[in-house]
Amino acid sequence: MIPPQPEATFALVSLGCAKNLIDSERMAGLLHRRGYRMVPDPEEADFVVVNTCGFIGDAREESLAAIREMLDAKARGQLKGLIVAGCMAERDREALLVDNPGIDQLVGVFGREEIADAADRLIGGSDRGRTIFHPVPSRPLPDGDRMRLTPRHLAFLKIAEGCNRACSFCTIPRMRGPYSSKPIEQVVAEAEELAADGTRELIVIAQDTSAYGLDIYGEPRLAELLARLEEVDGLAWIRLMYLYPMHVTEELIEVIGSSGKVLPYLDLPLQHINDDILRCMRRKVGRAETEQILELLRRRIDSLVLRTTMMTGFPGETEEQFQELLQFVAEQRFERLGAFAYSNEPGTAAENLDGQVPDEVKNERRQRLLAAQQEIAFAWGNERVGSRMEIIIDRDMPEQPDAYVGRSTADAPEVDGVVYVTGANLAPGRIVACEIVAARGYDLVAFHTEGKG
Repeated sequence: MIPPQPEATFALVSLGCAKNLIDSERMAGLLHRRGYRMVPDPEEADFVVVNTCGFIGDAREESLAAIREMLDAKARGQLKGLIVAGCMAERDREALLVDNPGIDQLVGVFGREEIADAADRLIGGSDRGRTIFHPVPSRPLPDGDRMRLTPRHLAFLKIAEGCNRACSFCTIPRMRGPYSSKPIEQVVAEAEELAADGTRELIVIAQDTSAYGLDIYGEPRLAELLARLEEVDGLAWIRLMYLYPMHVTEELIEVIGSSGKVLPYLDLPLQHINDDILRCMRRKVGRAETEQILELLRRRIDSLVLRTTMMTGFPGETEEQFQELLQFVAEQRFERLGAFAYSNEPGTAAENLDGQVPDEVKNERRQRLLAAQQEIAFAWGNERVGSRMEIIIDRDMPEQPDAYVGRSTADAPEVDGVVYVTGANLAPGRIVACEIVAARGYDLVAFHTEGKG
């Protein structure tokens, strides 16, 4: 091992989903423990780590743009080196080095724990190797000792790695391996560490959150895990993301509906509603079952906010099938909805399906879907005016005295709207009762009336 030079610095560019963000935080923590110091600006760093996303074409283009930007900085002498890590590194491997020979070190998803060794080689000028790739481990890698990139009061908690769903459009199992849950005790220990570091809102994630525990306990154990997380001192909000429609059990619904900490907010990506499309997607859940789950959730969980994700332009999607999706969204009135156009990914089962939809049609349908959802979301916001809601304060607004940006229980960070709050002495992480006085598109405006916690 080559020790780092005194005050050797690094910057981190983290792309993609929250699961990737946790990997970035873990790598930053490992580099910090080795003696490297993180700086916010790549121009001030000795080297940069770009943690890439490889999910769809647009994400890979964003990752490649970040890589090339850093390589340009290296060519100008502003950087000593570049480490590329994450999903696109795992997906493309040495081909990335062929196309981008200026990359100094390439670290796959499961080589994450050796990021400091890669940095040592870069800083020390070692020629012992440029790649770190490992097979999928038997259990998920640990996520403790992270240098968090989120505000101190907010943290993501990954409870499982990989996926077994084998959806025909998705490359995640190829990059992340099969579904693998962390034992309950490990998850609770990581949550306790985050809470001790100031976390008030814990966002529970996995590629398929509702399947938690199935692989190691023989049955889903998310309900039991949530009950244990409720006992962690310091946590005020527990938010659930990325639940697959299967394994949303009666027990889980009961825990969420009766909880004092688990928010009535569920992220439930559905992708489509037409039975033929769902069958070709290999989703294993049809329209009738989906509607039953949604009806049960709405009936059993008070004030439930549902977020979903839909895909347009899957191979073979007809205008009639798209209209069915539009009508379904209009009927369900999801409070939150995201949409993306199908990306034809090499190596997936959908790659060679008949009926590939032209890009302009895929994107036009996506825009129509988002326009329909916008009316629903704006109406929901307007209906909140005059009500009282609990808001967690994320940051102040230095340009405006006694003004803050926060989120309600209905708003996950980054993907949903925000709440602009007027009040006095509201520190980040504080949860306050507010009166909603206006709606501005996807966002709300509120006045702080009394404090909590």
